[in-house]
Amino acid sequence: MTQRIVIDPITRIEGHLRLEVELDEARTITKAYSSGTMVRGIEIILQGRDPREAWAFAQRACGVCTTVHAIASIRAVEDALGIRIPKAANIIRNMIIAQQYVHDHVMHFYHLHALDFVDVVSALAADPKKTSDIQQSLSSWPMSSPAYFADVRKKVQAIVDSGQLSLFSNAYWGHPAYKLPPEVNLLAVAHYLEALDWQSHVTKIHTIFGGKNPHPNFVVGGVPLPIDMNGDQSLNAAKLSVIADSIAKINQFVDQVYIPDLLAIAPYYLDYAALGEGLGNFLTWGEFPGEDIADLSKYVVPRVLILNRDLKNVVVPDPRDFERMKEFIAHSWYTYQKGDQAGLAPWEGETVFNFTGPKPPFQQLDVAGKYSWLKAPRWNETPVEVGPLARVLAMYAVGHKPTVGLVNVVLDKLKAPASALFSTLGRTAARGIETKVFSDLLTGFFDELMEEIKGGRTETFNGEKWDPSTWPRRAQGFGFMEAPRGALGHWVVIEGGKIKNYQMVVPTTWNASPRDHKDQPGAYEASLVGTHLAVPDQPLEILRTIHSFDPCMACAIHMIDAEGRSAGEVGTGFNVVCPD
Repeated sequence: MTQRIVIDPITRIEGHLRLEVELDEARTITKAYSSGTMVRGIEIILQGRDPREAWAFAQRACGVCTTVHAIASIRAVEDALGIRIPKAANIIRNMIIAQQYVHDHVMHFYHLHALDFVDVVSALAADPKKTSDIQQSLSSWPMSSPAYFADVRKKVQAIVDSGQLSLFSNAYWGHPAYKLPPEVNLLAVAHYLEALDWQSHVTKIHTIFGGKNPHPNFVVGGVPLPIDMNGDQSLNAAKLSVIADSIAKINQFVDQVYIPDLLAIAPYYLDYAALGEGLGNFLTWGEFPGEDIADLSKYVVPRVLILNRDLKNVVVPDPRDFERMKEFIAHSWYTYQKGDQAGLAPWEGETVFNFTGPKPPFQQLDVAGKYSWLKAPRWNETPVEVGPLARVLAMYAVGHKPTVGLVNVVLDKLKAPASALFSTLGRTAARGIETKVFSDLLTGFFDELMEEIKGGRTETFNGEKWDPSTWPRRAQGFGFMEAPRGALGHWVVIEGGKIKNYQMVVPTTWNASPRDHKDQPGAYEASLVGTHLAVPDQPLEILRTIHSFDPCMACAIHMIDAEGRSAGEVGTGFNVVCPD
């Protein structure tokens, strides 16, 4: 007899995700359904606005990856208007992007994902001396004494004794699927707490380059920060020194804490090297362009499509291909003029709400009909996975030496076959691998910037096409960023100096999509099939695989007033500078 269980909401993610799964008699998942339960409206808000200010609205799609939508937006407008940015500005953007990756991935590992594998309560039984020995065997991280770990254990004991687990609440402590010894649990809990403080150092890069964090400032045509060693408000020697110090702290934590922890925990969960694969199809838009963003050959992360795990025959997808890049709504609460079975390319995209779901409270969704606020993006009508695993596979496929070396080291360390990459554990390992690759890149980008400054090449803004009178009557552009969670695309149509249409296809829309017009599942739905649940009403195994994607429903869908009432108007400086 089959059984359906519902998890709503999934915790330790961004936004609101509901999962419904069907179990067979052996408590193994046979079908899964992913539902975004809040509605999106950013695209509608952007219609009719000045395209130069779109980034300021678009980046509010997410409060975690606060730069990704802004960068995709300014790149879309620059693509539409044929704007090329100065080399120094491109280097600064690459530094901002690299910092975002490292910050996001470390935070995800410790604060969103690790507790699926680390039992906090078990850490109370740890011997601090043994934990100290483990730490000192892993790296030269200075916080490694028995007294230090004894103090951490004391703090955790105080939290447990209070009966208010606070940041450690809403977990399945004591679940039989936890496997780490108490000493490794204590080690991970200590680093969970250290990572909270580490974040304050990481954000300095965004704060300096963008003026604030979260939501730094950006500008179409470059970056808003001039370079002037004699200026107080510019990028000067003092600020470069702070950035250098921040990069050093980033690299130290990645090298001495994050990567060693990942390799210390993974051997206890090798069964997840054969679970959670999903689709076997992967897509990247690429990242870290050279001076000419149109030259795809200079990207560090290549733009590729991988089908059926075939790393020897990757192809370059064209995001401007109307026939292949489409979003479908057969199971989504939207309507298209051409009907529910049609797919629309983003430049033709429509955002028209059509909620047909049950009125709360309800027990289950009608998954035969529409059941999610997410659309179903497809490449050539094929579902794909995006994210760290897609990027690492892409870099591995094209022979990126640092990535190939790290992948081989990890597989050798775990004594795992290459097929282990296509799994929950592979997805988690890929996030760590690219964190190491990108933190090293951050150092390289900083050195490049210093060379530009020494050479007097300090221009950071191209204002040749700032004036709307220089724009064509109609233009359309594609902007992208390989966001930490995966391939992010913004498509903009500009007409008469205003935004005519704007569509965002975000990483979680790819991964968390519902079934499409062919009844093909999305990446989340496919990844859970075959997973056995030890205790169905404590579905820890589901969390492990879903968290390995790092869902961001806040990006994929957005809330508006349920009654459609105006909540006020928002203006920016352009409303004053360039009135109608």
